[in-house]
Amino acid sequence: MTTVHIPVSDATMLPAYVARPAGPSATAVIVAHELFGVTPEITGVADDFARAGYLAIAPEFYHRAAPPGRWLARDDAGRAEGFGYLHQLSRQHAVDDVAACMQWAREDAGITRNAIVGFSAGGHLAYLAACLLPIDRAAVLYGGWIPATDIPLSQPTPTLDLTPRITGRLLYLVGEDDALITAGQRRVIGDALRAAGPGHDLVSYPGAAHAFWWPGTPTFNAEARADAWQRILAFLASQ
Repeated sequence: MTTVHIPVSDATMLPAYVARPAGPSATAVIVAHELFGVTPEITGVADDFARAGYLAIAPEFYHRAAPPGRWLARDDAGRAEGFGYLHQLSRQHAVDDVAACMQWAREDAGITRNAIVGFSAGGHLAYLAACLLPIDRAAVLYGGWIPATDIPLSQPTPTLDLTPRITGRLLYLVGEDDALITAGQRRVIGDALRAAGPGHDLVSYPGAAHAFWWPGTPTFNAEARADAWQRILAFLASQ
C-alpha cells in the first residue's frame, strides 16, 4: 500500500492511494471517495479490493482545491468543508482524473480491464465516468444528484441524461430509506438503466439509509453492506 502521484492532462498531479493484490491482476478498481475525501475508511475499501485480487486505486479527487492527503471528519465541519471542495470539482476534471488513473494502471501493471466503485458523491462520479469513459464495470453506492444539476459533476445537464452512453455495465445500490435519494429518483434511475440495455441493475435495500456501508455510523446496516459487497465482487468477476 502506497501513495502515488499520477499526471493528469491539465498538468496537475493526482495523489492516489494504491493497494496491490498478492498476485497479478488484469483489472483495476478505482475507488471514488464520498464527500469526506480519501479517509481511512476509503483506503480500507481499497485494501479489501486488493485482498480480493484487484489493483485498487483511491484518487484524491479534491486535489486541485485541498492540500495533499487532506481528509475530513464525518461531522458538520467536515461536511461543510467537503461541500466546498465538491462544488469546485468540475465534470471535466473528474473525468480527466479517472482517465489518468486508467492510463497509469495500464502503464504500471498492464491493466486491460477497468472498474470503478463510488460512494455517495463518489457514486455520482462513478456513474459519470461510466458514461464517458471505457469502463467495464461501475458499482454506484447511493450516488446522489444523478437526475439533478445541483453540483458541478451534474452540469450542464443531469448525469442521468448520459446513461445511454454507458459502454460497460453499471450496478446501482441504494437504501429504500435514503433521505437523499427518493423513491422517485430511484425509479427514474432504474428506468434509465433499463432503457440503456441489458447488463445494468438497480438494487434497493428495505430499511437501509444513506451511507449504510460504514460501520460505526448511525446509518450502518450490516445486512445491506454484506449483500452489497458480495454483489460487487460477483459483478466485477462477471464476463
